[in-house]
Amino acid sequence: MGTVVSPGKIILILSRVNDTGTSNQIAIKKVAIVQSNYIPWKGYFDLINTVDEFIIYDDVQYTKNDWRNRNKIKTVQGMQWLTIPVYQHKLNQKIKETKVYDKRWALKHWRTLSQNYGKAPYFRNYQDLFEELYLAIRTEYLSEINYLFLRAISGLLGIETKISWSSDFQYGCGKTERLINLVKLVKGQVYVSGPAARDYLDDALFAEAGIDLNWMDYSGYPEYHQLYPPFEHQVSILDLIFNEGPQARNFMKSF
Repeated sequence: MGTVVSPGKIILILSRVNDTGTSNQIAIKKVAIVQSNYIPWKGYFDLINTVDEFIIYDDVQYTKNDWRNRNKIKTVQGMQWLTIPVYQHKLNQKIKETKVYDKRWALKHWRTLSQNYGKAPYFRNYQDLFEELYLAIRTEYLSEINYLFLRAISGLLGIETKISWSSDFQYGCGKTERLINLVKLVKGQVYVSGPAARDYLDDALFAEAGIDLNWMDYSGYPEYHQLYPPFEHQVSILDLIFNEGPQARNFMKSF
């Protein structure tokens, strides 16, 4: 069934006794493999911070009306989607093949964020960083856009986890088998997954492969100062950053 874990990077050490009777300590590597999301919620970054290597799963099918190209923010009118307009030419189109069709999206998104978070306590602290990030985007590929935000926000939070791409590996087929092969290729011993994957991951295959399967626990997040009540957890992490600034990590679970 796997193990349910609260977010937090815990260095696991395995002790083995060698031929001389002394103990060797071996670090256990934790890996997560997830599709890239646009300016994701805080739980996504807790997952990144929980593991030693985070693999962007970009050579799988792009799913429409999902988190790949959109996320939610708070506004005076209520919740609002920020959506990157993309082409979907075929049903089996991969995330890494997905392109933007309206280059004006970045300016529009930045203006929307500025209008709705301009009065947030720490918006001005990060205004230059995110304005430059949005306005400097030149790539037309969704995966690369999401990666730019993942790297920038991870850096801001002090997350040092290695981020790599599934498309850089040859790792076979099968929903669970592909993940197991990727974990092995990066020499991981623990796979950490979000709870939604319980519906399709085969626990037994991980056990057969000698890989521990851990499940993230996203329950129990504390509320923080947030504009436009009532409070909502399921919003982009930019909401937390603009409202709590340097204290943002105190309202996450992996620090």
